[in-house]
Amino acid sequence: MLRRMNDQTGQPRHEIRARHTDSTVTVYQAYQPAIGLPAARDGRFPPAWKRDRMTWIKPSFLWMMYRCGWGTKEGQETVLAVEITREGLAWALDNAELSHYVRGVHPDQATWRRNLRRSPTRVQWDPERDLHLNALPHRSLQLGLSGEAARRYADEWLVSVTDVTPLAHEIHALVRTGETDRASALLPVETPLTGLGAPVPAGR
Repeated sequence: MLRRMNDQTGQPRHEIRARHTDSTVTVYQAYQPAIGLPAARDGRFPPAWKRDRMTWIKPSFLWMMYRCGWGTKEGQETVLAVEITREGLAWALDNAELSHYVRGVHPDQATWRRNLRRSPTRVQWDPERDLHLNALPHRSLQLGLSGEAARRYADEWLVSVTDVTPLAHEIHALVRTGETDRASALLPVETPLTGLGAPVPAGR
């Protein structure tokens, strides 16, 4: 039985959960309309999207809603569902380093800093969110892409880009009126991604 993303029971503390197929994984980002709308229209990021800047992708729809305020925060009014290749995500995770130093995981801070400078991908684990955007006990993956990873994301891994802002607004409206069952039924189903791992801050 598929677990919806706001199911609070039986979740490992660190686990990659996403909407996915055998060959693709959906991640979420939010942009200003000048970037988000052309990206959804053309299925690729416009020239205004800078490949030399770090970009963060999030497999959790509800964590994206927490971050962008259901598409209401300035500069994050357009919410995108970005479908990428599973192989691309695997490469990103294989080349990732934790965004923060963790005693017991890294030999020392100098080693962590050196690895971070060399890594094109950063992993951060933040509390997952429920329909009311409250923190849950388990964590959600955030993946920062820079350098080679950002270029591969935009030019090689991209499969499709969909504007899901209307869906975000619809779910938000239902939550505000207390219709949580209807809101939950509209959420993308996110299940564990088997076979893919990411650096984990052990002991946290």
